[in-house]
Amino acid sequence: MSTYMPRLGLVDPTVVPATCARLLIVDDHRTFTELVCLALEAETDLECVGAAHDVQEARAEVARHEPDLVLMDVDLGDGDEDGLQLTSELTARRPSLRVVVLTAHGDLGVMQRAASSGACALLPKGGSLGDLLGGLRTARRGAFFVPADLLRSLVFEQDGRGRSPRHPALTPREALVLQLLSEGRHVTEIARDLDLSVHTCRGYVKTLLAKLGAHSQLEAVAIAGRHGLLGAPTRSP
Repeated sequence: MSTYMPRLGLVDPTVVPATCARLLIVDDHRTFTELVCLALEAETDLECVGAAHDVQEARAEVARHEPDLVLMDVDLGDGDEDGLQLTSELTARRPSLRVVVLTAHGDLGVMQRAASSGACALLPKGGSLGDLLGGLRTARRGAFFVPADLLRSLVFEQDGRGRSPRHPALTPREALVLQLLSEGRHVTEIARDLDLSVHTCRGYVKTLLAKLGAHSQLEAVAIAGRHGLLGAPTRSP
């Protein structure tokens, strides 16, 4: 069974629109983008009109192609902007645009941000091609579709006593990156000190924002402080 949030309802994933929807893919993983484009060649009701791999390119491609649908990854590895911020911008400018969001790090914060951004659906990036096509075909403006399995996993995030956890679980590396952000360290500096690429370090920051339900690094630090996730300053990681 498929579920709409926040407007509750049911949708039949076998219903296929009579017209061909023009789709733009926004994802910084080029192999994934190419595979989706290739898969769409076999579909008669979905046409891939282009692809973008960062926020700036996505803006240009939307203006150029004026697509009906955008398949948007949350993590674009693009500085302080992510796919959900871009979704908010695009749906505000183009009220008829339908955006389906993909996430590899789904949690309640991501779902809430996706819903408020104007997205029509939130899908797991590790899902099947059939589920992806179904989500694209059933995306409707004014509704927010979440697959039942993903919705259950997000809503019932619980600890062993059946209660919502007091704060999100962070890996040791995520906790360290968060601590360094709280000390005012820049992403490039953190990457150098932890012997990471800047792209990888930004990935940790994106994951932290998603887990904490924050829109910026400053908000993430503030939320972490309220949850007691910050320790004593550690100037030498």
